Parts: sequence; structure tokens; C-alpha cells
Amino acid sequence: MSATRRPRAGRARGVPRRPAWTATLTWKAAVFITLMCCALAALLGALVHVSVTRQTVDTSREKALSRLEDVTRAYEAGEPLPPFAAVDPVGLPPSLRGLAARGERGTMVADHEGRPTMWAAGPADGRALAVRVDYSLGARTISGLDQAILGSSVLAIGATLLVGWFAVTRVTRRLHLTAQVARRISAGDLDARVNDPRTKDPKRPQDEVATVSGALDTMASSLQGKLLSEQRFTADVAHELRTPLTGLSAAAELLPPGRPSELVRDRVRAMRALTEDLLEISRLDTRSETVDLDVYALGPLAERAVRASGTETTVRVVRDARVETDRRRLERVLGNLLANAHKHGRAPVEVTVDGPVVTVRDHGEGYPAYLLEHGPQRFRTESGSKGHGLGLTIARGQAAVIGAELAFGNAPDGGAQARLTLPEYTDLDADGEDAPPGD
Repeated sequence: MSATRRPRAGRARGVPRRPAWTATLTWKAAVFITLMCCALAALLGALVHVSVTRQTVDTSREKALSRLEDVTRAYEAGEPLPPFAAVDPVGLPPSLRGLAARGERGTMVADHEGRPTMWAAGPADGRALAVRVDYSLGARTISGLDQAILGSSVLAIGATLLVGWFAVTRVTRRLHLTAQVARRISAGDLDARVNDPRTKDPKRPQDEVATVSGALDTMASSLQGKLLSEQRFTADVAHELRTPLTGLSAAAELLPPGRPSELVRDRVRAMRALTEDLLEISRLDTRSETVDLDVYALGPLAERAVRASGTETTVRVVRDARVETDRRRLERVLGNLLANAHKHGRAPVEVTVDGPVVTVRDHGEGYPAYLLEHGPQRFRTESGSKGHGLGLTIARGQAAVIGAELAFGNAPDGGAQARLTLPEYTDLDADGEDAPPGD
């Protein structure tokens, strides 16, 4: 079925789309865990760095102030100063020199001759009396601590990502299994179940994934029960109608010639055709049909189906192809499509063969919206039209049996268009060339 492509709202042209893997739960969890670990590591690292730095600086400051007191007493007593002390020494930070000139004491960490140094200065006769303490060990301690924090943070983030990936992967694997089972159910495999072990034992606690899996299994079981009940009802009704219809048909043949008898025979034939359609649908529902596959040229098969329909239909073979199919079932599909086109559409009706694709088109009002959206449904037709919706339902079921794809759409210039795509058969000979089509 063809569909008109519409531009998506809210997306500017030329904006590249993100890769599909960025939308996965695993990727989102990895990004979240990484960001949270980085934020936590940065916070803890900053707290440890500030605490240790403050402790190291306080220790060096106390040592420098203690030396400054000893040097001040020696300076006031006129004793010689030790090598680490001097009045207005070279390298004393200007801010600390100004503080001492104002009669106050202070400390500061600064570089002196390429080494980190803790300075302590105080007033001495209008000048600055200063001492220095080597701060290299404290600086190396803080630098080593920063490297240790960075390394441990990287290891912690890696370990957390590994554990988080393992935990998230277990959840996503179960989600993927649930989605896969849901797709199998939607494709018609009503026996598919998740069978999560957490849903089997009522004493075992269930997480959200197990709850979804259990709900999906319950829904599938309920759906399967309803469909099987419907299939049994359809088959039982068809079988029960066969016997009285056979007797009614025989009785109708005994009626005297005339218009009333013709009407009775016509209605009996319609009832018998409806009963056979119901039986065929019940066999398709139970998937009990077997196929007799062989290789045929598609063009002659389409022409044969048109002749068997007894309708005025144009056949056009654009390119013939060899297909592997069940001839009887393929003719059944094409016959139902042709009957629907002539019954509900308008002439001309055209059959086109283009490779392994057969298109049946009429020039009527086209397929109704519900059929294009949901496919053919039994006993549902547009109001006012005659029919039971069984012909297209059987066509779709038989197409699935022979491995073909049947799509319904409307032609751009009007009319219904059914497109049947069959599996093409390619037979390469010794020279590597395709064998010619044949019936």
C-alpha cells in the first residue's frame, strides 16, 4: 500500500538526526551515571582538597609565626639573625611588606628562588622583619593528593559504569525480550509468551519489567482464547450450514421452472459460496493449509486467472518473471481481487505484471479508509455496498500462505489498486545467466 510522505513537523531541514543508539535506555543510563559520578567526585575531591590544603597551610603558618617570634626576640636583643630570617629580604611579597610597615604581622605562600615558601613578616623599626619556611613538602603533598583524587575518581567512575551497565543491560535485555514477544503476537504468533520466571512464583517480588511481562502474557492468553473461540464458531457454523444447504440445493432443483425457482436457486448458490468462504477462512485462521510450490512464469498465470474470471479485464505484461508459488492459491488470490474490482469498482479493470509484482486496478472510488488503515476485515464493508468482506480477507490469507505480500492502496488519479508481490525465482545456469521464463 502506497502512502504519501509528509514532512515531520518541528524538524528543520538540514538538521542531522541523532544516531538511533542515543535513544536507548543503556546509553541514557550511562550518561546519567557518568554525570552523577563526575559531580560526586568533583564535590568530594574539592572538599578533601580544601580540607587538606587548609590543614597543611595552617601547620606551615604556625611554624613560620613561631620562628618569627623567636627571630623578633633575637632582633630586639641585638643578636645575629639566622639564615632563614632578614630585615626587608629580597623576594618578600610586596603585600606582606606593606602589612609589616603598618605595624601588623601576616603570612603568605609565594615562590622564592623557584621553590614554594611560607613567609611570615612583622614590624621592625619601620621596616619588615621576615622569616621563611620551605613549603615544598606541603605543596608536593597537596599535588599528590590531587592526583590521587583524580585517579580514584576515574577508577570509581569506571567501576560504577561497569556495574551500572551490567544492571541496566539485564533490565533492557528483558525489555527487548518483551518487545520481541509483543511483535510476534502482533504478527499472528499467539503462542508467543515472555514467561518471566518472576511472574510464576507469587512469593517472589516483581519489578516493573516483570509486571509488564505478566500483563503482556495475560493479554496474549485472553486474546488467543477469544480468537480461537471465534474461529471455532466460524468453522462450526460453516459445517452446520453445509448439510441443510445441500438438501436445500437438491430440493431447489426439483422446483418447476419459473422465476421463483430461479430466485431460490440463486440464493442457495450464494449461501453455499458464503459457507465455502467461511470454511476457507477457518482453515486459514488455524494455519492448517499446505502449499504445493512450483516454478511458473507469472505472465501466463495472470492471463489464465483473468480468463477463468470471465470478466472484461485488460492484461499487460511489462516484464515477465519466474516465481515460486502455488498456482491454485495464486489464481484464487487474483480471482478474488478481480471479483472485488468488478463488483465494487468501475471499468476499466487492469492487471499489470511487472517482474514478480502483479497489480490489479480499477477506476472506481478506491478502497475505503478503514481498509487502507487496518486491512480487509470479514463482514465489514462500506454502508450501502453489497458483500461480506470475505473476498479480500481470503485473498490476504492465501497470499500469506504462498509467501506473497498483498498491499492495498488507491491510485493517485483515482481507483483501487491491489499490489501482489511474489517471491521471484532465479535459476542460474552454468554460464551464470537466468533461465528463460516458462510455464
